[in-house]
Amino acid sequence: MAEVTAKLVKELREMTGAGMMDCKKALVEVDGDLDKAVEVLREKGLSKAAKKAGRIAAMGLVRTALSEDGKSAAIVEVNSETDFVAKNDEFISFVEGLARLALEAESNDIEAFKAMPFEDATAGEVLTAKIAKIGENMSIRRIDKASGEVLATYIHGGGNIGVIIAADGADNDANKEALKNIAMQVAAMNPQFVSRDEISEDELANLRKVTLESALNDPFTLPKPILNGLLEKVGSVWSKEDVDTLAEKRADKSFNFNYLPNFLSEEAKTKLAGLAIAAKLEISENKIFKGLVDGRVKKELKEICLLDQTYVRAEDGKQTVSEYLATVDKDLSLKKVIRFEVGEGIEKKEENFAEEVAAQLGK
Repeated sequence: MAEVTAKLVKELREMTGAGMMDCKKALVEVDGDLDKAVEVLREKGLSKAAKKAGRIAAMGLVRTALSEDGKSAAIVEVNSETDFVAKNDEFISFVEGLARLALEAESNDIEAFKAMPFEDATAGEVLTAKIAKIGENMSIRRIDKASGEVLATYIHGGGNIGVIIAADGADNDANKEALKNIAMQVAAMNPQFVSRDEISEDELANLRKVTLESALNDPFTLPKPILNGLLEKVGSVWSKEDVDTLAEKRADKSFNFNYLPNFLSEEAKTKLAGLAIAAKLEISENKIFKGLVDGRVKKELKEICLLDQTYVRAEDGKQTVSEYLATVDKDLSLKKVIRFEVGEGIEKKEENFAEEVAAQLGK
Protein backbone atom coordinates (compact mmCIF):
# COMPACT_ATOMS: atom_id res chain seq x y z
CA MET A 1 0.00 0.00 0.00
CA ALA A 2 1.29 3.45 -0.97
CA GLU A 3 2.02 5.86 1.85
CA VAL A 4 -0.65 8.56 2.32
CA THR A 5 1.44 11.61 3.17
CA ALA A 6 0.28 14.90 4.67
CA LYS A 7 1.37 16.59 1.43
CA LEU A 8 -0.91 14.30 -0.59
CA VAL A 9 -3.83 14.95 1.75
CA LYS A 10 -3.24 18.70 1.50
CA GLU A 11 -3.15 18.52 -2.30
CA LEU A 12 -6.40 16.57 -2.44
CA ARG A 13 -8.05 18.96 -0.02
CA GLU A 14 -7.04 21.95 -2.15
CA MET A 15 -8.38 20.24 -5.28
CA THR A 16 -11.76 19.29 -3.82
CA GLY A 17 -12.41 21.52 -0.81
CA ALA A 18 -13.33 18.43 1.20
CA GLY A 19 -12.44 17.97 4.89
CA MET A 20 -8.98 16.73 5.88
CA MET A 21 -10.18 13.41 7.32
CA ASP A 22 -12.43 12.78 4.31
CA CYS A 23 -9.43 13.33 2.05
CA LYS A 24 -7.24 10.98 4.04
CA LYS A 25 -9.90 8.22 4.06
CA ALA A 26 -10.43 8.58 0.31
CA LEU A 27 -6.69 8.30 -0.37
CA VAL A 28 -6.40 5.22 1.86
CA GLU A 29 -9.38 3.68 0.06
CA VAL A 30 -7.73 4.00 -3.37
CA ASP A 31 -4.16 3.26 -2.28
CA GLY A 32 -2.95 6.85 -2.67
CA ASP A 33 -4.19 7.38 -6.24
CA LEU A 34 -5.01 11.11 -6.34
CA ASP A 35 -7.33 10.99 -9.37
CA LYS A 36 -9.33 8.07 -7.99
CA ALA A 37 -9.55 9.82 -4.61
CA VAL A 38 -11.11 12.84 -6.34
CA GLU A 39 -13.74 10.54 -7.85
CA VAL A 40 -14.44 8.95 -4.47
CA LEU A 41 -14.97 12.34 -2.88
CA ARG A 42 -17.24 13.43 -5.72
CA GLU A 43 -19.35 10.33 -5.24
CA LYS A 44 -19.55 10.98 -1.52
CA GLY A 45 -20.26 14.62 -2.21
CA LEU A 46 -23.16 13.60 -4.38
CA SER A 47 -24.54 11.59 -1.47
CA LYS A 48 -24.20 14.56 0.87
CA ALA A 49 -25.70 16.94 -1.67
CA ALA A 50 -28.75 14.72 -2.08
CA LYS A 51 -29.62 15.20 1.59
CA LYS A 52 -29.67 18.96 1.03
CA ALA A 53 -31.53 19.00 -2.29
CA GLY A 54 -34.92 19.47 -0.65
CA ARG A 55 -33.97 22.72 1.01
CA ILE A 56 -35.15 25.93 -0.60
CA ALA A 57 -32.31 27.92 -2.16
CA ALA A 58 -33.73 31.38 -2.78
CA MET A 59 -30.76 33.55 -1.90
CA GLY A 60 -27.63 33.71 -3.99
CA LEU A 61 -25.79 35.77 -6.53
CA VAL A 62 -25.99 37.11 -10.08
CA ARG A 63 -22.85 37.72 -12.10
CA THR A 64 -22.12 38.82 -15.67
CA ALA A 65 -19.15 38.30 -17.99
CA LEU A 66 -18.07 40.15 -21.12
CA SER A 67 -16.20 38.55 -24.02
CA GLU A 68 -12.71 39.81 -24.90
CA ASP A 69 -13.97 41.59 -28.02
CA GLY A 70 -16.82 43.19 -26.05
CA LYS A 71 -19.43 41.90 -28.47
CA SER A 72 -21.00 39.21 -26.27
CA ALA A 73 -22.06 39.05 -22.64
CA ALA A 74 -23.41 36.31 -20.40
CA ILE A 75 -25.26 36.29 -17.11
CA VAL A 76 -25.80 33.55 -14.53
CA GLU A 77 -27.84 33.17 -11.34
CA VAL A 78 -26.68 30.72 -8.70
CA ASN A 79 -28.83 30.22 -5.63
CA SER A 80 -27.91 29.38 -2.05
CA GLU A 81 -29.95 28.91 1.11
CA THR A 82 -28.53 31.89 2.99
CA ASP A 83 -27.22 35.34 2.22
CA PHE A 84 -24.18 34.49 4.34
CA VAL A 85 -22.99 31.90 1.83
CA ALA A 86 -23.73 34.28 -1.06
CA LYS A 87 -21.16 36.68 0.41
CA ASN A 88 -18.51 33.99 0.78
CA ASP A 89 -15.42 34.67 -1.40
CA GLU A 90 -15.30 31.07 -2.62
CA PHE A 91 -18.95 31.17 -3.67
CA ILE A 92 -18.46 34.53 -5.43
CA SER A 93 -15.45 33.20 -7.32
CA PHE A 94 -17.46 30.10 -8.31
CA VAL A 95 -20.31 32.18 -9.72
CA GLU A 96 -17.93 34.49 -11.59
CA GLY A 97 -16.32 31.43 -13.16
CA LEU A 98 -19.72 30.13 -14.23
CA ALA A 99 -20.53 33.49 -15.84
CA ARG A 100 -17.38 33.22 -17.94
CA LEU A 101 -18.28 29.63 -18.81
CA ALA A 102 -21.75 30.78 -19.92
CA LEU A 103 -20.09 32.82 -22.68
CA GLU A 104 -19.27 29.47 -24.33
CA ALA A 105 -22.69 27.87 -23.83
CA GLU A 106 -24.60 26.99 -26.99
CA SER A 107 -28.00 27.34 -25.31
CA ASN A 108 -29.65 28.34 -22.03
CA ASP A 109 -30.33 24.70 -21.11
CA ILE A 110 -29.10 24.27 -17.54
CA GLU A 111 -28.49 20.53 -17.73
CA ALA A 112 -26.33 21.01 -20.82
CA PHE A 113 -24.54 23.86 -19.07
CA LYS A 114 -23.86 21.73 -15.99
CA ALA A 115 -22.29 19.10 -18.26
CA MET A 116 -19.76 21.59 -19.67
CA PRO A 117 -16.09 21.17 -18.67
CA PHE A 118 -15.21 23.37 -15.71
CA GLU A 119 -12.20 23.36 -13.37
CA ASP A 120 -10.99 19.88 -14.45
CA ALA A 121 -14.47 18.46 -13.98
CA THR A 122 -17.94 19.64 -15.06
CA ALA A 123 -19.92 22.60 -13.77
CA GLY A 124 -22.40 20.19 -12.18
CA GLU A 125 -19.71 18.16 -10.45
CA VAL A 126 -18.03 21.26 -9.07
CA LEU A 127 -21.43 22.44 -7.82
CA THR A 128 -21.90 19.11 -6.02
CA ALA A 129 -18.49 19.46 -4.39
CA LYS A 130 -19.36 22.99 -3.23
CA ILE A 131 -22.62 21.74 -1.71
CA ALA A 132 -20.75 19.01 0.18
CA LYS A 133 -18.10 21.42 1.42
CA ILE A 134 -20.24 24.43 2.31
CA GLY A 135 -23.14 22.43 3.71
CA GLU A 136 -25.97 24.25 1.96
CA ASN A 137 -28.16 23.40 -0.98
CA MET A 138 -27.17 25.41 -4.04
CA SER A 139 -28.38 25.45 -7.61
CA ILE A 140 -27.35 26.90 -10.95
CA ARG A 141 -30.74 28.35 -11.74
CA ARG A 142 -30.42 30.05 -15.12
CA ILE A 143 -28.09 31.55 -17.70
CA ASP A 144 -28.56 33.83 -20.70
CA LYS A 145 -26.46 35.54 -23.35
CA ALA A 146 -26.65 38.59 -25.58
CA SER A 147 -24.56 39.94 -28.43
CA GLY A 148 -24.44 43.22 -30.29
CA GLU A 149 -22.20 45.89 -31.73
CA VAL A 150 -22.01 47.61 -28.34
CA LEU A 151 -22.85 46.20 -24.88
CA ALA A 152 -23.04 47.20 -21.25
CA THR A 153 -23.41 45.14 -18.08
CA TYR A 154 -24.41 46.22 -14.60
CA ILE A 155 -24.50 44.51 -11.22
CA HIS A 156 -26.62 46.10 -8.50
CA GLY A 157 -26.65 45.60 -4.75
CA GLY A 158 -23.50 43.50 -4.63
CA GLY A 159 -25.01 40.89 -6.91
CA ASN A 160 -28.71 40.86 -6.16
CA ILE A 161 -29.62 42.13 -9.65
CA GLY A 162 -27.72 41.80 -12.92
CA VAL A 163 -28.45 43.45 -16.26
CA ILE A 164 -27.11 43.12 -19.79
CA ILE A 165 -27.93 45.66 -22.50
CA ALA A 166 -27.02 44.79 -26.10
CA ALA A 167 -27.44 47.31 -28.89
CA ASP A 168 -26.56 48.05 -32.47
CA GLY A 169 -24.61 51.24 -33.03
CA ALA A 170 -21.14 52.73 -32.80
CA ASP A 171 -18.88 51.04 -30.26
CA ASN A 172 -17.66 54.20 -28.52
CA ASP A 173 -17.42 55.49 -24.94
CA ALA A 174 -20.48 57.73 -25.24
CA ASN A 175 -22.72 54.88 -26.34
CA LYS A 176 -21.29 52.53 -23.72
CA GLU A 177 -21.99 55.09 -21.01
CA ALA A 178 -25.54 55.57 -22.30
CA LEU A 179 -26.17 51.82 -22.22
CA LYS A 180 -24.72 51.63 -18.71
CA ASN A 181 -27.20 54.31 -17.64
CA ILE A 182 -30.04 52.35 -19.24
CA ALA A 183 -28.84 49.16 -17.51
CA MET A 184 -29.12 50.97 -14.18
CA GLN A 185 -32.65 52.07 -15.16
CA VAL A 186 -33.59 48.48 -15.98
CA ALA A 187 -32.26 47.30 -12.62
CA ALA A 188 -34.33 49.91 -10.77
CA MET A 189 -37.54 50.00 -12.83
CA ASN A 190 -37.77 46.37 -14.04
CA PRO A 191 -39.56 46.92 -17.37
CA GLN A 192 -41.35 43.90 -18.83
CA PHE A 193 -40.75 44.87 -22.45
CA VAL A 194 -38.21 46.91 -24.41
CA SER A 195 -40.85 48.52 -26.62
CA ARG A 196 -44.57 48.32 -27.30
CA ASP A 197 -43.80 46.36 -30.47
CA GLU A 198 -42.98 43.36 -28.27
CA ILE A 199 -46.47 43.26 -26.75
CA SER A 200 -48.79 40.82 -28.51
CA GLU A 201 -52.44 41.58 -29.20
CA ASP A 202 -53.45 39.01 -26.59
CA GLU A 203 -51.20 40.60 -23.94
CA LEU A 204 -52.55 44.04 -24.79
CA ALA A 205 -56.14 42.79 -24.59
CA ASN A 206 -55.42 41.19 -21.22
CA LEU A 207 -53.85 44.42 -19.94
CA ARG A 208 -56.98 46.30 -20.95
CA LYS A 209 -59.21 43.67 -19.30
CA VAL A 210 -57.24 43.83 -16.04
CA THR A 211 -57.34 47.64 -16.10
CA LEU A 212 -61.10 47.64 -16.66
CA GLU A 213 -61.76 45.14 -13.87
CA SER A 214 -59.49 47.06 -11.52
CA ALA A 215 -61.41 50.28 -12.18
CA LEU A 216 -64.75 48.61 -11.45
CA ASN A 217 -63.39 47.13 -8.22
CA ASP A 218 -62.37 50.60 -7.05
CA PRO A 219 -65.58 52.54 -7.81
CA PHE A 220 -64.58 55.71 -5.95
CA THR A 221 -61.99 56.30 -8.70
CA LEU A 222 -64.64 56.14 -11.42
CA PRO A 223 -65.77 59.30 -13.26
CA LYS A 224 -68.20 61.29 -11.08
CA PRO A 225 -71.30 60.73 -13.27
CA ILE A 226 -70.81 56.95 -13.12
CA LEU A 227 -70.07 56.99 -9.37
CA ASN A 228 -73.15 59.08 -8.67
CA GLY A 229 -75.26 56.65 -10.68
CA LEU A 230 -74.00 53.79 -8.52
CA LEU A 231 -74.61 55.73 -5.30
CA GLU A 232 -78.25 56.15 -6.29
CA LYS A 233 -78.63 52.36 -5.99
CA VAL A 234 -76.96 51.81 -2.60
CA GLY A 235 -80.16 52.20 -0.58
CA SER A 236 -81.06 48.60 -1.38
CA VAL A 237 -77.73 47.08 -0.33
CA TRP A 238 -76.10 49.35 2.26
CA SER A 239 -76.80 49.39 5.96
CA LYS A 240 -78.86 52.27 7.35
CA GLU A 241 -75.76 53.67 9.04
CA ASP A 242 -73.82 53.89 5.76
CA VAL A 243 -76.84 55.33 3.91
CA ASP A 244 -77.20 57.99 6.61
CA THR A 245 -73.47 58.79 6.37
CA LEU A 246 -73.79 59.29 2.63
CA ALA A 247 -76.79 61.62 3.08
CA GLU A 248 -74.96 63.59 5.77
CA LYS A 249 -71.86 64.13 3.67
CA ARG A 250 -73.89 65.08 0.61
CA ALA A 251 -75.70 67.73 2.65
CA ASP A 252 -72.40 69.20 3.86
CA LYS A 253 -71.38 71.58 1.05
CA SER A 254 -67.91 72.07 2.54
CA PHE A 255 -67.16 68.33 2.57
CA ASN A 256 -64.59 67.01 0.08
CA PHE A 257 -66.37 64.03 -1.46
CA ASN A 258 -63.03 62.34 -2.22
CA TYR A 259 -62.81 61.52 1.48
CA LEU A 260 -66.19 59.73 1.60
CA PRO A 261 -64.63 56.22 1.62
CA ASN A 262 -62.94 57.07 4.94
CA PHE A 263 -66.36 57.36 6.60
CA LEU A 264 -67.94 54.20 5.19
CA SER A 265 -67.74 50.61 6.37
CA GLU A 266 -65.68 48.07 4.45
CA GLU A 267 -68.90 46.18 3.76
CA ALA A 268 -70.39 49.26 2.09
CA LYS A 269 -67.36 49.72 -0.16
CA THR A 270 -67.42 46.03 -1.12
CA LYS A 271 -71.10 46.18 -2.01
CA LEU A 272 -70.58 49.35 -4.06
CA ALA A 273 -67.90 47.51 -6.05
CA GLY A 274 -70.40 44.69 -6.51
CA LEU A 275 -72.89 47.14 -8.02
CA ALA A 276 -70.20 48.39 -10.40
CA ILE A 277 -69.28 44.87 -11.51
CA ALA A 278 -72.96 43.99 -11.99
CA ALA A 279 -73.28 47.01 -14.29
CA LYS A 280 -70.07 46.17 -16.16
CA LEU A 281 -71.63 45.96 -19.62
CA GLU A 282 -73.42 49.29 -19.26
CA ILE A 283 -70.41 51.08 -17.73
CA SER A 284 -68.01 49.66 -20.33
CA GLU A 285 -70.01 51.36 -23.10
CA ASN A 286 -69.79 54.73 -21.38
CA LYS A 287 -67.57 57.10 -23.40
CA ILE A 288 -66.11 58.73 -20.28
CA PHE A 289 -65.25 55.34 -18.79
CA LYS A 290 -63.60 54.23 -22.03
CA GLY A 291 -61.43 57.32 -21.88
CA LEU A 292 -60.48 56.52 -18.28
CA VAL A 293 -59.47 52.95 -19.20
CA ASP A 294 -57.52 54.15 -22.25
CA GLY A 295 -55.64 56.64 -20.10
CA ARG A 296 -54.76 54.03 -17.50
CA VAL A 297 -53.60 51.56 -20.16
CA LYS A 298 -51.33 54.21 -21.69
CA LYS A 299 -49.91 54.98 -18.26
CA GLU A 300 -49.29 51.29 -17.62
CA LEU A 301 -47.54 50.91 -20.98
CA LYS A 302 -45.23 53.78 -20.06
CA GLU A 303 -44.28 51.91 -16.91
CA ILE A 304 -43.73 48.44 -18.39
CA CYS A 305 -42.06 49.42 -21.70
CA LEU A 306 -38.44 50.50 -21.27
CA LEU A 307 -38.30 52.94 -24.19
CA ASP A 308 -41.50 54.65 -22.98
CA GLN A 309 -40.36 54.97 -19.37
CA THR A 310 -39.30 58.36 -18.10
CA TYR A 311 -35.53 58.37 -18.01
CA VAL A 312 -34.64 58.41 -14.30
CA ARG A 313 -31.88 60.97 -14.77
CA ALA A 314 -33.90 63.27 -17.02
CA GLU A 315 -33.30 66.88 -16.01
CA ASP A 316 -36.81 67.94 -16.99
CA GLY A 317 -38.41 64.87 -15.40
CA LYS A 318 -40.20 64.12 -18.68
CA GLN A 319 -37.62 62.85 -21.16
CA THR A 320 -38.22 59.21 -22.08
CA VAL A 321 -35.52 56.55 -22.41
CA SER A 322 -36.08 56.58 -26.17
CA GLU A 323 -35.58 60.34 -26.30
CA TYR A 324 -32.47 60.12 -24.12
CA LEU A 325 -30.85 57.53 -26.40
CA ALA A 326 -31.62 59.69 -29.45
CA THR A 327 -29.74 62.61 -27.89
CA VAL A 328 -26.66 60.39 -27.48
CA ASP A 329 -26.77 58.68 -30.89
CA LYS A 330 -29.85 58.58 -33.10
CA ASP A 331 -28.55 55.36 -34.68
CA LEU A 332 -28.20 53.56 -31.34
CA SER A 333 -30.93 50.91 -31.07
CA LEU A 334 -31.51 48.39 -28.29
CA LYS A 335 -31.25 44.79 -29.45
CA LYS A 336 -31.70 42.76 -26.27
CA VAL A 337 -32.25 43.47 -22.57
CA ILE A 338 -31.71 40.84 -19.87
CA ARG A 339 -32.46 41.33 -16.19
CA PHE A 340 -31.90 38.66 -13.50
CA GLU A 341 -32.92 39.23 -9.89
CA VAL A 342 -31.88 36.70 -7.28
CA GLY A 343 -34.73 34.46 -6.17
CA GLU A 344 -37.47 36.11 -8.25
CA GLY A 345 -40.34 33.68 -8.66
CA ILE A 346 -39.03 31.28 -6.00
CA GLU A 347 -41.42 30.66 -3.14
CA LYS A 348 -39.38 31.24 -0.01
CA LYS A 349 -40.04 29.11 3.04
CA GLU A 350 -41.07 31.02 6.15
CA GLU A 351 -38.83 29.99 9.01
CA ASN A 352 -39.75 30.10 12.69
CA PHE A 353 -36.47 30.06 14.59
CA ALA A 354 -38.03 29.10 17.94
CA GLU A 355 -39.92 26.18 16.37
CA GLU A 356 -36.79 25.02 14.52
CA VAL A 357 -34.73 24.96 17.73
CA ALA A 358 -37.53 23.17 19.59
CA ALA A 359 -37.71 20.56 16.83
CA GLN A 360 -33.97 19.94 16.98
CA LEU A 361 -34.20 19.50 20.75
CA GLY A 362 -37.04 17.02 20.29
CA LYS A 363 -39.57 19.19 22.12
